[in-house]
Amino acid sequence: MGLAWLVREFWLRPRPLSTDYPANMHLEVAQLHKQFDTPQGPLVALQDINLHVETGEFVCAVGASGSGKSTLLRLVAGLEMPTTGEITVDGQPVIGPGIDRGMVFQSYTLYPWMTVQENVEFGLKLQGIAARQRREEASRYLDVVGLAQFARSLPKELSGGMKQRVAIARALANHPKILLMDEPFGALDVQTKETMQQFLLDLWARLGISILMITHDVSEAVFLSERIYVMSARPGTIQKEVNIDLGRDRAYAIRRTPEFYHYCETIMDLLRGTATEPLSA
Repeated sequence: MGLAWLVREFWLRPRPLSTDYPANMHLEVAQLHKQFDTPQGPLVALQDINLHVETGEFVCAVGASGSGKSTLLRLVAGLEMPTTGEITVDGQPVIGPGIDRGMVFQSYTLYPWMTVQENVEFGLKLQGIAARQRREEASRYLDVVGLAQFARSLPKELSGGMKQRVAIARALANHPKILLMDEPFGALDVQTKETMQQFLLDLWARLGISILMITHDVSEAVFLSERIYVMSARPGTIQKEVNIDLGRDRAYAIRRTPEFYHYCETIMDLLRGTATEPLSA
């Protein structure tokens, strides 16, 4: 499956622009297994993964390095194919990349020779969207992420947090059914990371989009999400699904509460393999 085929099949199909996110969305991962062939023999990265994301949910998968988190997200994005098992979005099997899934990487993946506006327009241009329409759509989402005044800037003129906002705007401009985020704030300094976490919560509340995010940062997962899938070390499996009952209106001060601390410590115990009491899911 070459890059040219993926672009032709999944990105160059013209489509009308929408101004709303879908009223209903259901992502299902069922009995997912991923194995890689290596010179040392088969390497099982993921085993018997079952998870789901519903309309407007913010869900995190958390695990240590080597637990297969990034592989899982690449499979959901259609950038890798499972060895066995199935991934569906609204009942349709995932067989490659598609505009129904927006992807945000840790490394921004912005084109350095393009302006901020052109970067956000890029996916729309590949789909054959008319120039005026894609300018309007890109401008709308630059405004949503608070960067309208930087539309003509180049990526090198932006801070790390601003670059990630551009990447988020580019993903949102395609009106995906679900936003997939791979350690999006992992490369940022602590202060910028905290600012971007609050920004993402505010954006999620305003737009109502479904989000599946992977992270190794337990406190980040607890702060952002409504549900967390705790993954084991390789081969990656789902140890536990944990509901985070902290409400949707969250600010940084919630991190100082006993409830927040309890969630973090219990999930850390699961990751360490030292959990002694069940956490209600």
